[in-house]
Amino acid sequence: MTLIGCPIAEPDAEIARHIADDTPTARKREILCSVLGLGPNAAPLILTFLPEIGALDRKQAGSIAHLVPHSREAGHWKGKSLISGGRKALRDALFMPAPVAMRFNPCITAKSTQLRDAGKPAKIAIVAIMRKLLETANALVEADRLWSIKSPCA
Repeated sequence: MTLIGCPIAEPDAEIARHIADDTPTARKREILCSVLGLGPNAAPLILTFLPEIGALDRKQAGSIAHLVPHSREAGHWKGKSLISGGRKALRDALFMPAPVAMRFNPCITAKSTQLRDAGKPAKIAIVAIMRKLLETANALVEADRLWSIKSPCA
């Protein structure tokens, strides 16, 4: 199948080539791909939409992607908390890896179970898992180490 005269595999190969040419970016991609749930499709998107990954603290990483819910209130009126603004493309890149991580990553599975037991709705749990994935990836890139199943869950 082709898109505007160019095979679909060519852009993926070009992205992989571009990342491989830059040693620090290639190392970040390797670290991101080591996290269960994030894979070869999500890692380049995270690197594209959050190039400063590894240089942020955990609160900044969540805030940049606007994965920190904020409440809508005015006077006596209270609305539901929501996420909006920020880097929507980064949120979109984390949305599909979240359910995968909930299923296969033991640390994320534990967090997901905790949220479910607390009675949180599914969408709120997914947003929390997206933030946890981003914070984990940011911490690993900052420490320059691969994720390991033996790593303690924070």
